[in-house]
Amino acid sequence: MPYVTAKDGTALHYLDWGSGQPMLFVPSAWLPVQMWEHQLTDLTERGLRCVAYDRRGHGRSDAPWDGYDYDTLADDLAALVDHLDLRDLTLVGHSAGGGEVVRYLTRHGAHRVRGIVLLAATTPFPKRTADNPHGVPAELSAADAAYRAADRPRWNAERAASFFALDTNEVSPEQIEWFRDIIMRCTPRAHRATYATAFHTDLRDELRALRVPTLVLHGDRDEQAPLEVCGRRAAELVPGSELRVYQGAAHGLFVTHAARLNDDLHGFATR
Repeated sequence: MPYVTAKDGTALHYLDWGSGQPMLFVPSAWLPVQMWEHQLTDLTERGLRCVAYDRRGHGRSDAPWDGYDYDTLADDLAALVDHLDLRDLTLVGHSAGGGEVVRYLTRHGAHRVRGIVLLAATTPFPKRTADNPHGVPAELSAADAAYRAADRPRWNAERAASFFALDTNEVSPEQIEWFRDIIMRCTPRAHRATYATAFHTDLRDELRALRVPTLVLHGDRDEQAPLEVCGRRAAELVPGSELRVYQGAAHGLFVTHAARLNDDLHGFATR
């Protein structure tokens, strides 16, 4: 299994499959590279070079106590991009991974980047404030975080229905169980810290400053990153971006709407 070493010595596990136009997948908080199962194989077979990695504290990567702020996570991403010397790159960030993609661009520049995809991303700013009145109230977030800290397995089990919108999308019980298992491979520290980073970081000004082709893909049933708070608002902030709304899709659209998503990703990377 290949690893790259971050600036602080953290070993980050990654996959590098195929050749051709490179696409790098930045994972959701709490999920390892396996979350991209439906994308990596299909898009590699269609001629892309697909790279994915485990964020620190996730999957097979090292799990230090510190380093779950967006600056450090963006530096980790940069270490992988530089290590593989990726150029003309499409970055795909799901959920909190979208914030890492944005911070990578504003911190390290866009000279290696062809375009970005914000996929069910938590950008620009999920927390309710005086100038962000449609965000999630901090007290609700804190209560949810306390519940997760007390019983992560139960919390994960209870969120499966909304994560996949199971009332309209078919996902097997076995796949749901598998997702519950791989989520638990994230350490408790990384689980809490990555969520806090995504919830409390305001990326609105950074989105306004982006000057790369940006595709925003979001489901209209997303409860973890609501369309009107996140996807639609991000698309409004990024100059020249395109928003595509997936009807009936929730946060786990990379599973439930994999065929359409893969077509959109392939088309964007090879345009």
